[in-house]
Amino acid sequence: MSAQRPLIGVLALQGDVREHSAALEAGGAEVITVRRESELAEVDGLVLPGGESTTISRLLATFDLLDPLRARLAAGLPAYGSCAGLILLAEKVIDGRPDQHQLGGLDVIVRRNAFGRQVDSFEEDLQVTGVDGPPVHAVFIRAPWVESAGPTVEVLARVPDSQAAGAAAGRIVAVRQGNVLATSFHPELTGDARVHRLFVDMVRAAGVRGRTTES
Repeated sequence: MSAQRPLIGVLALQGDVREHSAALEAGGAEVITVRRESELAEVDGLVLPGGESTTISRLLATFDLLDPLRARLAAGLPAYGSCAGLILLAEKVIDGRPDQHQLGGLDVIVRRNAFGRQVDSFEEDLQVTGVDGPPVHAVFIRAPWVESAGPTVEVLARVPDSQAAGAAAGRIVAVRQGNVLATSFHPELTGDARVHRLFVDMVRAAGVRGRTTES
C-alpha cells in the first residue's frame, strides 16, 4: 500500500538536530535540515529542537529566518518544539531576556529554566494524551514549564505528583494548539519515537505535497 511521507525540517541552528532527525525518520517522515529561507519554504512541517532559546532566537535573526518562520507559522505550518522550541513558540516567556524573539503559535505563558540549572535535570514517566502504549519516559534538561494555557490550548501532559518532581508536580509539560505541538522534555533522547510519530501524523493531516512510499 502507499503511505504519505511528509517532508519535515529540523531547524539546524543549534541543539540536538541529529537525534530529532532520527526520531522523525523512525516516525515515517523524510527529513531535511533547515538553515535558509529556501529550505524552510520546502517543508511540510518543522521541528524546533532543544538548545539555548536566546541563542537560537538571535541566530534566527542572523540567518534571516525570523520573519519567514513567523509568516509560515501564521499560515498554518505544523511545528513541534521541544524544550527551547517550546519557549520560542510561546506567546510570552517569564524570565526571558528582553531582546529575545518569540515566534508565536502557542497561546501559553512559559517559565524559562523552570526546573532549575543543569544539575537539577531529572527524568519522569508521563502519560501523554495522543500517545498510545506505556507512559513516555521524559528527560527534562534545564527545562521550561507552561505556567498557563489559553482556552484553545490542549494540555497533553503534566508532571505527576512524585517525590522526584518536587515543585514541578502538576506542572504542564506538553501542549498542542492546532498544528503546533510542544513539550518541555526531550523525547528524541530516549529512543522512543512515539511523540515524533504523533507530530508526523499531525503533518500528514495538515496536508503533504504528494510524496509517497510503498510499503
